[in-house]
Amino acid sequence: MNEQHIPSSSGPRSTPISISCADSVVLGGHLWLAETAKPEGSVIINPATGVLARYYHRYAQFLARHGFDVLTYDYRGIGLSRPQRLRGSRYRWRDWGERDFDAALQWLAGYRRSGQLIVVGHSVGGFLPGLAEHAPMMDRMLTVGAQYAWWGDYLPHRRAALFFKWHVAMPAITALCGYFPGRRLGWLEDLPKGVANEWSFRGPRFERSHPAAERQDALRRMAAVRAPILAIAVSDDELGTVPAVRRTLNYYTGAQSILVSLHPIDLGRDRTGHFGLFHDSYKESFWVDTLSWLREGRNPWSVSA
Repeated sequence: MNEQHIPSSSGPRSTPISISCADSVVLGGHLWLAETAKPEGSVIINPATGVLARYYHRYAQFLARHGFDVLTYDYRGIGLSRPQRLRGSRYRWRDWGERDFDAALQWLAGYRRSGQLIVVGHSVGGFLPGLAEHAPMMDRMLTVGAQYAWWGDYLPHRRAALFFKWHVAMPAITALCGYFPGRRLGWLEDLPKGVANEWSFRGPRFERSHPAAERQDALRRMAAVRAPILAIAVSDDELGTVPAVRRTLNYYTGAQSILVSLHPIDLGRDRTGHFGLFHDSYKESFWVDTLSWLREGRNPWSVSA
């Protein structure tokens, strides 16, 4: 607990933490504390598939600087939560929501000093909260490109190429290697076999990836979420398209939601894509705007909703 991780030369520092899941898997993460005795709230940042939690550390530091306690963590099989041997591990995509996020949520709820319990979810990280049994504990959600990567929702002019990459090449390579060696290929991080295959073979109804006897329970957990959701889609995001984000929101039947479609030009850019909004070059624009929702539940992009 004494090691410090500092993403930049100044600002709030983080403390490494460990999170124990119900099935005894231990996740690695960091806690970023606001420099105030009474924080605005507590935020969990859920990464995208195959993205290390450290990619979000600068945003976490930004939020801590603006009065939030923030938890960042890696899902099982990734980064600080990667086992010694990934080949042959039985980790699944659904485990990231049912077990990992659920454990992270309970951990932060137990630590919380003041304010609301908020989730920021990127890509699949905005879908996973609905799989957690304790998801009703959430007070508010901000999602960015939230989807589970069904190929039919990909950006039309990129759909064929992405289908081949993630739904033909990835499962073939995974079958050969026993896990997906994404880092070696320059295709995100390595993924456990179960995670890669659940992505590759998932259809338009996510619950179909569950055994038949478990599907209604999965839908029940999604519907039990009551936290208001502000969902962001960017027009040049090839994965988190408006149809993909809508598909995710349609499962959160018990939550009030707002879908905002932004264009890079709205952010003073030519391109943004699926990963851009969490780059620190957006800290004076998108990052600042997110504070309105995180603090007050106010949509700063109401003209785009």
